[in-house]
Amino acid sequence: MSGELLLNPGPVTLTPRVRNALAGPDLCHREAEFFDLQDDIRARLLAVHDLAPDDWAAVVISGSGTAAVESMMASLPGEGARVLVIENGVYGERMTRMAEVHDIDHDTLRLDWGEAIDMAALSARIDAVVPTHVAVVHHETTTGRLNDLADIAHCCERHGVALLVDAVSSFGAEAIEFAPAVTAVAATANKCLHGAPGAAFVIVRRRALARAVPRALYLDLAGYCAKQDARGTPFTPGIPAFYALAEALQEHAEAGGWSARRDRYRQLADQVEAGLVERGIERLLPPGVSSAVLRAYRLPPGVSYDRLHDGLKTAGYVIYAGQGTLADEIFRISTMGALEPSDMTRLIETIDEIIAR
Repeated sequence: MSGELLLNPGPVTLTPRVRNALAGPDLCHREAEFFDLQDDIRARLLAVHDLAPDDWAAVVISGSGTAAVESMMASLPGEGARVLVIENGVYGERMTRMAEVHDIDHDTLRLDWGEAIDMAALSARIDAVVPTHVAVVHHETTTGRLNDLADIAHCCERHGVALLVDAVSSFGAEAIEFAPAVTAVAATANKCLHGAPGAAFVIVRRRALARAVPRALYLDLAGYCAKQDARGTPFTPGIPAFYALAEALQEHAEAGGWSARRDRYRQLADQVEAGLVERGIERLLPPGVSSAVLRAYRLPPGVSYDRLHDGLKTAGYVIYAGQGTLADEIFRISTMGALEPSDMTRLIETIDEIIAR
C-alpha cells in the first residue's frame, strides 16, 4: 500500500475503521447473516435523509456508481416513456448514452460543460419535447458544478414529470430535497459515504417500481428490490464492500450525517481554494457554484498537468486531471475521505515547491 492521500473524486482515502471492515468473516450470501447485513445497509441508507420505508426502497447493487445509474435509467422509464436528459458535463452525456443503449426514447437539453441550468430553458424544453422523465446529474464532477436540484425538482413537479437523479458524487454530503417529483436517486458507497468500491445503490419510490421495465438482466432494479425485500439477492454480491458500507454508514451517522460531512468538506475545500487563489491559480467556475465535494482549477502558467500530478504524487497526494477538451487546462481536487486540515496545508506547500521548480 502506497499510503497516498486520494484527492480524486472517488475512491476515497478510507478510515482505518472502514478499511478493517473489509476483512470481515467469510459469508455465504444465501444465509441469514448476509441478509441481516443487507437489511441493515438498506435501513441506514434511507435514514441518511429520513425516508419512510413504506414509500421508499434502498436497493443495493454490486458495482460502481455507474451500475446504479444505469439500473435506474434502464428500469424506471416504463413503456411509452420519454426521457429528457440534461447535459452539462461528462456524466450527463453518459446518461444519454445509457438511454441510447437501452433504446429508450429520449431528448437532451445540451449545455456547455459547467454551464448553469436555466429553469426557463428547462421549462421550455419540457414543453417542447413532452417527456415523462427528466434525468440530471446533481454534482457534475467534470467541472465541480453543483446543479440546483431543488429548482429542477420543482420545475419537474409543475410539469408533472418524474425526476431521475445521478447523485453519485453528492449523496451523503450535499442537500438532496426529496421533493414530489424526485422518483429515484442513484449513488455509490465509495464517495461521500467513505465506503469501499464495489457497492452502489438506488433510493427509489416504491410506487415507481410497479411501472418499471426490465431492459437488462443484471441491472433490473425492480427485480433487485423484490428479492431484497424478501431477504434474498438475485446475484452474488461483493460482500467485503457490503461490510465496508455498513461500517461507513455507521461512521457517517456518528459524525453528524450529511450536513456535518458537507461542512467538513467545505472547510477543507475552502482552505485549498484560498491557498490556490492567493497564489494566482484561477478557479474554473465562479465562487459559490461548485460543490463542497470537488473544485476545479486552471493549471498554473508553465506547469503541465503531468508535472503537477507527478510532483504531488511523489509527495503522497493523488489529484485528478480534466476530461475531454479540459484535459490540458485544469486539475481537480476533491476533499472527500479521511483528510485533515494539516493535509491541505502540506498540499499547498508542495504545490509551491512544484511551481518554484
